[in-house]
Amino acid sequence: MGKLTTLFLLCLVTISCKGKDEATLDSTLNGIQDKQLKRYEIESGSIQYKSVISGNVMGATISGTGSESLFFKDWGAVELKEEETSQTTTASVFGHKSTEVSESHTMYKLDNGKSYAVDFKRKEIRQRDDMAMGMTKMFQKDADAGKVGKELFESMGGKLIGTEVVLGYECEIWDLMGIKQWLYKGVLLKSEGTLMGITTMKEAVNAKFNQSLPDADFELPDFPVIEEESFIDNESFDVDMDEMKADMDRMKNMSYDDWKKMATANDPEMQEMSEEELRQTYDMMQKVIRMGQ
Repeated sequence: MGKLTTLFLLCLVTISCKGKDEATLDSTLNGIQDKQLKRYEIESGSIQYKSVISGNVMGATISGTGSESLFFKDWGAVELKEEETSQTTTASVFGHKSTEVSESHTMYKLDNGKSYAVDFKRKEIRQRDDMAMGMTKMFQKDADAGKVGKELFESMGGKLIGTEVVLGYECEIWDLMGIKQWLYKGVLLKSEGTLMGITTMKEAVNAKFNQSLPDADFELPDFPVIEEESFIDNESFDVDMDEMKADMDRMKNMSYDDWKKMATANDPEMQEMSEEELRQTYDMMQKVIRMGQ
């Protein structure tokens, strides 16, 4: 994870910690472990999706399809997502046409702050404390599943552009940097957008909510579990809040050109971004920083 990405996450933490007396990130996190987590405004649900991707990148044509299943209960505190995709890449090099087909099978589970990522090739499961769940606990300290998420989305430039019925459920349509999401009480039912020449569309083909789900829907394969060090638990990230705020102040006063020079200096991920993507990232971080001050 690049330094700038880390600072962005810490900006979000600072927003939620504004006005608190605690001096460190670690102490702030420890203080919220007993707060009830509500990721969605629906107690439980089961959804099946279909997805399609297409586009052209550097002369190569990409197409693919996928299927996904999502199960959640306890307002999203427990969730299992499984996805299978197939992608075909066709390219012509010096008049020679080549075609490559790749397939993937992924499964992720969230369980009250713990995340599990299944590696079907190695037949193992990686477990760690989930960063996103920690952030959600911070932002939803009053168990308001929708309000905080919408405020954060808007702070990053997201806009509510309308409503539409998907599978009989009235969804809010949100747009962030050209990516549209159809959300029903916080649950994604449809998305579409184009990024770096690749258009991705995903839509629910079946959805049921507030029904009892069997334990089997949340079972992981019988693979060995490997515990990984958490981003939050790592002692190197027991960050002084005053130091974080000073870094944010410096970034707030940076011009785009100065920020770009710093951002791309030693971060390979940033170096690969286009000018438009860098500008959008800069604008997003400025909005998040100002929201926290």
